[in-house]
Amino acid sequence: MSSKRFENKTVIVTGAAGGIGEAYARALAGEGANVVVADVNDEQGKQVAADIGGLYVHADVADVDSAQALATAAVDAHGSIDGLVNNAAIYGGMRLDFLITVPWDYYKKFMSVNLDGALNVTRAVYPHMTNGGSIVNQSSTAAWLYSGFYGLAKVGVNGLTQQLATELGGQNIRVNAIAPGPIDTEATRTTTPGEMVQDIVNRLPLKRFGKPEDLIGMCLFLLSDEASWITGQIFNVDGGQVIRS
Repeated sequence: MSSKRFENKTVIVTGAAGGIGEAYARALAGEGANVVVADVNDEQGKQVAADIGGLYVHADVADVDSAQALATAAVDAHGSIDGLVNNAAIYGGMRLDFLITVPWDYYKKFMSVNLDGALNVTRAVYPHMTNGGSIVNQSSTAAWLYSGFYGLAKVGVNGLTQQLATELGGQNIRVNAIAPGPIDTEATRTTTPGEMVQDIVNRLPLKRFGKPEDLIGMCLFLLSDEASWITGQIFNVDGGQVIRS
């Protein structure tokens, strides 16, 4: 198999200044992609882009104009867009609260990024996928487990994935999602109490914390031509946390 599956392909990765998004961006660049690093963290985002020879674009996925500017910048630089990874989310430092008590303004802001952001960026990008393409949304096992408003957002991402797959399939644009289990990132370490994480890990069939690198293979596969007849699917990469029939 060629190590340059994405040569001459342009892929946007949102939330790519750190964590899982950064891992995706670096892996895509390693396989020849023109990577567009999109984030609101300018300092880290510019550094990632510089490291991989990519393009950095400041992008707030919840803002319509910002999403359009992201798509325009990618096209201006590379002519068209072949792939999109909707990874951006409010997660690091996320409030731990209940649906029935979380402040309404925070809930709306959270959903504007974690759910609506994927739709917003997809709406901006898909017209530029003139040769077809692949979109990968970042879901979570939280969609099947009680996780408050975070889980609700990921349930929405799963539904969005299936609806967009149906709407965009006629343009040869595939839409799938990855649902990670507990992943060892700075965001997880600063958001979830350590004893809670350890309890989750102890109950996994594969009894270890996931790493961003564990998700790369699935992401690259779904973006590649090897997955050309796969769309509308949510793939768990979770150490067996959620086993679905």
